[in-house]
Parts: sequence; structure tokens; C-alpha cells
Amino acid sequence: MKKEYLNVILADDNEGNLILFKNILQEFKVQVKVKTFCNGKDLMTYLNENIVVPEVVFLNYYLPLKNSMECLSEIKSDQKFDPMTIIVFNEDLSYEQEEEAFVTGANVIMKTPDNYRDMKKSITDIISITWQYHTSGLNKNNFIMKV
Repeated sequence: MKKEYLNVILADDNEGNLILFKNILQEFKVQVKVKTFCNGKDLMTYLNENIVVPEVVFLNYYLPLKNSMECLSEIKSDQKFDPMTIIVFNEDLSYEQEEEAFVTGANVIMKTPDNYRDMKKSITDIISITWQYHTSGLNKNNFIMKV
């Protein structure tokens, strides 16, 4: 069966970021279904209780209630989530935080651009590559990227 859309989750406590991401994702040629969460606890409850595993998860590094590294560790400990591409993002990640995210299991690290055009390009690049991995059978376990 050919996949016609991507399920995307956005986890960020900044409402402005959620709106910006959703607006950018709605402009894609590839259909994207978006679900948003404002904290890591609600995100993990949803993931653990839902049958549908999303293809893409954007995690703000600084999530409240359960931080992104706790979420990432929990996700990586369950094989049902292996097909997911996980993007950890924030505007001010240090080299150590980037390394921590990669070691914990993130596929992509994105330093959030400070303007719409660059943000759209970064998200478009990430979604395009993710779409290729999900439709071509490439081994996603070898997929890491820094934007």
C-alpha cells in the first residue's frame, strides 16, 4: 500500500512555534496530518496509547513536565517507535546538547532559524528526506542530520 501522507507530531510549549510549524507543513505538496502537544507528558501518553505510530516527531529540546531527552529515551526503548524520525529543535542548542540528543536517539537536530524563509527551508528539507525514507524502504536507522 502506497503511503499518501505523513503523520507529524509537534511538541512545543510555545504556541507561536506550533502555529508557525503547522502553517509551514500545510504548504507542502505531500499531505501532512499534524497533532500538537504542549508538554512531554501528554506527548508520551498519546504515543503509548495510540495505535498509529507517526512518521515524524518534532520535539522542542526544552519541553515541560517531561523533557525531550526523557521522551526520546522512552521512545527509543520501545521497538514499535523504530519507524519514527525524531527531530530535536531549539534556537539555542549547545554542542553538548546536540551530542546528547544524537546519542539519545534523535535523527535530526535543528537549530530553529529566526525567520520564516529559513524555517520553511529547514522543515521542507527534513520532511522531504523523511518522505524519501518512508516511501523507498531505506534504512532509517542510519539517518542522522543537522540543519
